[in-house]
Amino acid sequence: MNGSPRAGWLATIGITALAFLLRLWHLGTPKVFAFDETYYAKDAWALLEYGYARNFIEGADEKILAGQLNGVFADGPSMIVHPDVGKWIIALGIKLFGMDPFGWRIASVVVGSLLVLLTIRFVRRVSGSMMLGLVGGILVTFDGLAFVLSRLALLDLFVAFFLLLAVHLMVMDRDWCRRRFSALAPTQLAAPGAWGPVRRMLFRPWLLCSGIAWGLAIGCKWEALYPLAAFGLLYVAWSAGMRRSFGVRLAWLRACVADGPTAFVHLVGVALAVYVMTWIPWMTHADVYEQSLSATQYTRYTGEGHCENKSYVPENLNDKRWPTATEPDASGLGEVTQSLRSLWYYHRDVYTFHTHFLDCAEHTYGSHPIGWLVLNRPVGVAADTGILSGAKSRGEMCEATPSTDPDGDGPEQAGTCLRQVLLLGTPVLWWGAFVALIVSAFMWVAARDWRFGVAVVGVLSTWLPWLQYAGRPIFSFYMIIALPFLVLGLCLCLGKLLDRPPSPVGSGSGHRRRVGGTIFGGIFVVLVICNFAWFWPIYTDELLTRQEWLTRIWFKRWI
Repeated sequence: MNGSPRAGWLATIGITALAFLLRLWHLGTPKVFAFDETYYAKDAWALLEYGYARNFIEGADEKILAGQLNGVFADGPSMIVHPDVGKWIIALGIKLFGMDPFGWRIASVVVGSLLVLLTIRFVRRVSGSMMLGLVGGILVTFDGLAFVLSRLALLDLFVAFFLLLAVHLMVMDRDWCRRRFSALAPTQLAAPGAWGPVRRMLFRPWLLCSGIAWGLAIGCKWEALYPLAAFGLLYVAWSAGMRRSFGVRLAWLRACVADGPTAFVHLVGVALAVYVMTWIPWMTHADVYEQSLSATQYTRYTGEGHCENKSYVPENLNDKRWPTATEPDASGLGEVTQSLRSLWYYHRDVYTFHTHFLDCAEHTYGSHPIGWLVLNRPVGVAADTGILSGAKSRGEMCEATPSTDPDGDGPEQAGTCLRQVLLLGTPVLWWGAFVALIVSAFMWVAARDWRFGVAVVGVLSTWLPWLQYAGRPIFSFYMIIALPFLVLGLCLCLGKLLDRPPSPVGSGSGHRRRVGGTIFGGIFVVLVICNFAWFWPIYTDELLTRQEWLTRIWFKRWI
């Protein structure tokens, strides 16, 4: 397969098409604003109508779901706490298909399918194996977390796509730099203590594209800032390794001096410029925010001791308004500067919201990030738990078996059925990937295999930063941005099983190990697919009896 690019692309497109069709199935159900869709879908629609997020009247959700789209907007802008890139992507679907569940979810279907395609190419490039790339695509296709997020108008899937694209482009740049360095090095390393090529490697096109992707990822959610910093440091390490491999002395120092500033400009500088440009629609309406929201500075909880002794009081004082709110409107370049200053004040308020406003708050599905990689607490995004036995729900008959338990109530009530959509990764995949992550860390440190480093840095930089916010409601589905790197580590470990060093001639053990590795890998992929199929009803809002539901809720914490 590695020697046939055409066959590889055909297989890639086939897996991507399968992922698309699976995600498209009954996309309009459930016909509700599931979880935070009530914010992002409506913000996306407001962006289309007004160019900025706008408030809605009370009861707007019910009116929109009933198809009553007139008179649902209220006066004034909405205090959004995430950037707009992901919401503009959602808005494209609404523009094409209308303001209904299908319309606001179709963009996620497309991006979720493209994430499968990108994972295939990413794993292939890092591992050097088309077969492992296809395995990676199959695993993402049949992961429950990626599947459900691909059917919801939430922002995290878009972050995952742009983040993976950015890292993929960095790996492409790594390969490009090594080829170019190899061509230039013979003439640049003649003198003792030479640095190697510097000036002729100042412009790096793939790294520039990566910077654009990083800007878009951060423009969906700020959580992409941490992996940008981590992979920036890893990139310098790659540069040092490249220069050392060509005989450059003091490779680390020279990589920091020669390649560090170049990487900073291409990644951080470009990402910052792109990120600011994504706010241009906001800045063109900065005056609306200055008038309505400049006095809404968030502050932390007041009081001492534990959370129960604290209370939240926003300052909300006129003398705390942004300075730009009381300045005369500027024009020309002065207007641009004034809008940028307002944007800075807005970011300051949003940062305060994220770091302090939700302190000590609680949420039913909030969970501690320490257990996210092993699926400690999935998130229920939609549920209908009161469907009585004998009733019809969306054409399906509820035929629950009456129970003799007199204490049953809610979804456990005797003779009831239910529907649920649960943000839960495919357990076999995630638990296997967690073991592979430990192996990957060992291979990176002990075997000095850079490929495993990509997987480890990708997972740790998207997971560990959340530990500092464990005191506020945060959710396990944030780990969608780590999924491609978990899959990469898993595929690399499977590749090691298929790539045992040859045994002495005539022993046959090398061949047996390779066959054993192939069987193990095949069984694992089949188990992932079967596990996904088992959870299909709670991924797709299908009608279940209480007993059928309980057989899929493996742990009490999953309820």
